[in-house]
Amino acid sequence: MADVDFNGETFPVDEDGFIQDFNEWSKNWVQYVKGQEGIDELNDEHWNVINILQEYYKKNGIAPMVRVLSKLTKFKLKHIYELFPSGPGKGACKMAGLPKPTGCV
Repeated sequence: MADVDFNGETFPVDEDGFIQDFNEWSKNWVQYVKGQEGIDELNDEHWNVINILQEYYKKNGIAPMVRVLSKLTKFKLKHIYELFPSGPGKGACKMAGLPKPTGCV
């Protein structure tokens, strides 16, 4: 494990750079990951995906499968990849503060 220091906050992360504790998530974390992902600006669609991922995780304790995420957001999978170039698992889940998905996200 390592720590990421960004804008005065410290985030413990795993070996893949995912935040260790969902409760440590903040908008500073989003800004940090956004830079790592090469995303210039976050729009309402980005936040929609992030919020849905977080709500699903709080309710179910896991990230949704991609088909479920696509259904919940009403975005085609291709569009989710346009929003999060590294994908829904690596980019979107990481930005939302979820643990690294173990299955198909």
